[in-house]
Amino acid sequence: MSTTRSGTLVVLDMAGTTVADGGLVERAFERAAERLGVEPGSPDHAAGLQYVRDTMGESKISVFRHLFGTEELAQQANAAFEEAYGALVDGGLVHEIPAARATVEALRAAGHTVVLTTGFARVTQDAILDALGWRDLAGLTLCPADAGGRGRPYPDMVLAAFLRTGAVDDVRRVVVAGDTAYDMLSGVRAGAGTVVGVLTGAHDRAALEAHGATHVLGSVAGLPGLLERSS
Repeated sequence: MSTTRSGTLVVLDMAGTTVADGGLVERAFERAAERLGVEPGSPDHAAGLQYVRDTMGESKISVFRHLFGTEELAQQANAAFEEAYGALVDGGLVHEIPAARATVEALRAAGHTVVLTTGFARVTQDAILDALGWRDLAGLTLCPADAGGRGRPYPDMVLAAFLRTGAVDDVRRVVVAGDTAYDMLSGVRAGAGTVVGVLTGAHDRAALEAHGATHVLGSVAGLPGLLERSS
C-alpha cells in the first residue's frame, strides 16, 4: 500500500525565485575577494565577478574552489562570503519576491509538499529564513550539505527532497522551479516531470529553456495556476 500523499513535490529555489536579495551575492563576493587580496577593479576581480554571475545557482563553495584553486583558499573565501552575506541579510536587505509566501501557502493548501533549497551554506539559509519569518513556511529546507555536499547543477538536493519527504512515489511527480540554468539542470538530471524557470532572477528565458525548462513563468506566483491546469 502506498504511503505517499496526493499532490506533487515542489522543490523551490530561494534567491532569485522566492527571495529578492538585490545583488547581495555580488556584493558579498566582492568583500570576500578583497579579504583574500583580490584588488577591486583588477582583471582578476572582474573575471571572478563574471564567473559568479555565470554560475548563479551553483553551490558557493564549488564556485570558490574554481576561482581560488586550493581547498584552503576556497574555504577562506567561502567563510568570508557567508559572513558578508549574513551581515547584509541582517541589515534588512532581503525581501520576498512578490507573492512568494502566499504562493507557498497556496501550494501547501492544495495538497502539494514544498521544499526550499539554496546553494548557500546552512547558516546563510537560516539567516534568510529568519529575516523573512519563513522558518515554518515550507515542509523542509535543504542546502548542499544536507544532500551530501554537492549543490546544483547536480540533482542531489532534488533527490534528497524526494527521499526525505516521501511525498510522491515517482520523480516524475516532482516539480522543480528556479531562476537559473543550474536550477533547470538539477531538475532535469533528477528526472523531475516539470521544470519551471522564473524570470525574477539571474537568467533569461532563452537560457532557462536551453537548460531544460518545460515551462517559463514571469514569477513563482504563477506556479499554483500552472499546476492546477496540469492536474
